[in-house]
Amino acid sequence: QVQLVESGGELVQAGGSLRLSCAASGRPGSSAAMGWFRQAPGKEREFVAVISRSGGSTDYANFARGRFLISKDNAKNTVYLQMNNLKVEDTAVYYCAASLVPWTRSQEDYNYWGQGTQVTVSS
Repeated sequence: QVQLVESGGELVQAGGSLRLSCAASGRPGSSAAMGWFRQAPGKEREFVAVISRSGGSTDYANFARGRFLISKDNAKNTVYLQMNNLKVEDTAVYYCAASLVPWTRSQEDYNYWGQGTQVTVSS
């Protein structure tokens, strides 16, 4: 079992930055990949970014590439999502998830999910 708790979401102006954190407990070392997903109002949940167990490999959704950075601190069992140059369309609940499948974008491969943290970007 892996428990995930996200934090760091808040109201920010367009162009601003936020860093989300995801603290893992239980057996986080059993996860092959950690991902971030988001769900905007009225939309389906979508992939944002993924990082491998070692942290050496990452992948991003097109909208995130160049603006977002996923990283992890294995000593702290924490995954981060640095979001820069935020846009109004980035407004969503952001979820952290853990997968036994290495480096996957597919939500179906993620076994454990956090409760989400709200990011609101104002114009």
